[in-house]
Amino acid sequence: MKGFDDVQVVIRADASTEIGTGHVMRCLTLADKFKRNGAMVQFVCREHPGHFCDLIQQMGYPVFRLPYCEQKANEADVNYAYAHWLGEPWEEDLAQTSSMLSNLGTAIDLLVVDHYAIDIRWEQNIRSFVNKIMIVDDLANRHHDCDILLDQNLYDNMEHRYDGIIPEHCMKLLGPSYALLRDEFQVARKFAQIREKGVRRILAFFGGSDPTNETQKALEAFMLLEETELTIDVVVGSSNPNKAKIAELCSKLVNAEYYCQTNQMAELMVRADLAIGAGGSTTWERCFLGLPAITITTADNQMEVTEVVASRGAIHYLGHYSEVSPPAIAIAIKKYLENPGLLADISRTGMEIMGQLDAVDAVSVVGTLLNSVK
Repeated sequence: MKGFDDVQVVIRADASTEIGTGHVMRCLTLADKFKRNGAMVQFVCREHPGHFCDLIQQMGYPVFRLPYCEQKANEADVNYAYAHWLGEPWEEDLAQTSSMLSNLGTAIDLLVVDHYAIDIRWEQNIRSFVNKIMIVDDLANRHHDCDILLDQNLYDNMEHRYDGIIPEHCMKLLGPSYALLRDEFQVARKFAQIREKGVRRILAFFGGSDPTNETQKALEAFMLLEETELTIDVVVGSSNPNKAKIAELCSKLVNAEYYCQTNQMAELMVRADLAIGAGGSTTWERCFLGLPAITITTADNQMEVTEVVASRGAIHYLGHYSEVSPPAIAIAIKKYLENPGLLADISRTGMEIMGQLDAVDAVSVVGTLLNSVK
């Protein structure tokens, strides 16, 4: 039986301007937890435009880089909607990944896959190189050959979404209590409070890439309010194609602060009274810290979970990005400026949904996963 110090973990995940950065960022959180318990962690990533390979290496993890290739998806592919995210046909991605694994010279105890373009065909064929496979997913739209499945999102039919598409023996880790939050959020939780004093500071963040430029919409909405006592913190990722324009807009406002690829997200969330942002993993960061959010979905795969969280009263869902204008955002902000009690209700509900994450996260996510490959 191997101890934690002997566990070899490989993570297959990608980031790009189209994919966004959320998959890689949550895998980095998972990697940190493995590493803290003594595991050796390496990444396999393709060099898409907007990739995060350099950041992963800066975080201390070796990265095996797959070459970029602009691959058009085959419409006959059963996973057509996301197939092009691999940048190669799945068979070629499999061959490239398998070659890298075989050259490592050591047994791979756990392969973590966080990629909408990978399904059971790829997974079954990688089996001879790894002991166990863990899938991080939230779509529940394709079959998997896996031993562990992690879906940190909240759904009405959460316990049964994966029935029939994963093996019966698969260990399921489901719901926000398993959310992959960085250590900074665990620390910040101690300082988080129910927002009961009204809105004085807003945080605008729409993920690492924000390809539809919702950040500019939020800034334009802020300008419409003409609230001189209101401050807005604007955060963009390094892969945001509009970051120069956003920085320019912020520089013209005396009450706007601009941040690019900051490591202060938890601090900014604790300081804010209200957030404007996208769905996705950031939802759980905001809820964990009791930060009420006006949420705009920026991808189709965010809509179902955002609607469920809104129905529980933990966020204000404004709509899909194509249906949301700066005036609509301004109206929503004004609602909470005038009704601070509503702000407190959302703040409290968000924290309640996350439950005792600070107590179960390390034990249930890291401990369970590492023990499963011992």
